[in-house]
Amino acid sequence: MPVLPSGETGGERCDDTADVVTTDEAMFADAVLVSYRRAIASVAAVTSDIRAAALRLAAIWRAGGRLVYAGAGSSGLAAAEDAAELPGTFGLDQSRIAIVLPGGTAEPFRIDSAAEDDAAAGARSIVELGDLSGDAVIAVSASGSTPFTVAAAAEARRRGAFVIGIAHRPASQLLALADAPILLESGEEALRGSTRLAAGAAQKAALGMLSSLMGLELGHIHQGLMVNLKADNAKLRERAHGIVATIADVSDAKAAAALREAGGDVKPAVLIACGIPSMSEAVGWLAAAEGRIDGALRRARGSGIRGEGPNKGA
Repeated sequence: MPVLPSGETGGERCDDTADVVTTDEAMFADAVLVSYRRAIASVAAVTSDIRAAALRLAAIWRAGGRLVYAGAGSSGLAAAEDAAELPGTFGLDQSRIAIVLPGGTAEPFRIDSAAEDDAAAGARSIVELGDLSGDAVIAVSASGSTPFTVAAAAEARRRGAFVIGIAHRPASQLLALADAPILLESGEEALRGSTRLAAGAAQKAALGMLSSLMGLELGHIHQGLMVNLKADNAKLRERAHGIVATIADVSDAKAAAALREAGGDVKPAVLIACGIPSMSEAVGWLAAAEGRIDGALRRARGSGIRGEGPNKGA
């Protein structure tokens, strides 16, 4: 009888841990690191797939669609974590982001393993969201066969959603039904069956790349900076000041003044710090450039405003 069910994560038994004595911490730690390197390599192998999916997500978001993250167990937690970061990092509307987990999201950090097998619950969770035409669903399952997640993805597609499936087994159910399948061949776990380790690392990297590329396409990243962040605490307000000062190449005082005029919004604050005289004009330039600072600055330069750094030395 096999130690693990065939639907676990695929791959041969991990050679790096096959002969490790469980009390040898150094050897086991090395094996875990090897598995993490393999996990990240699995993401590098599908960067083009992730990029294509991200462009579609950005188009869906621009058109007013929702983003729905679905998963169970540790895969569900990885999905929920990425979803939870989007409003703060990119200023995305929380009401247009949903998280589908077994048992709902009231207790997302209590994993109910038995609930992962409830396919009917997965489908019901999607039904409760109504018509999904024009929406996107990101479904994550290490095995690609978790009943809750597969049923949720299938129901989402039936209701018109664009489905991105992330899994670690080729030809798995989730990848077969997804519009955009992303296969992460991260291999066997150092701790066999514990998909929170290598598979979890690969999922976090893939989800982070996916949502960050979407943010880039939406114009929420400029010069590697989060220009649409929600600055709702002291640390983030300080970060917003630094972002404005860096992009506009102005003093902290000038950046702070621009942020005050912009009501704390980083993008228009950058334009104000660059010489655009009012909040209304800054908003207008951004709208004309589909929210992209670089495009707004190019248009501003074309109409006589000097663009980035006009207040250098202020």
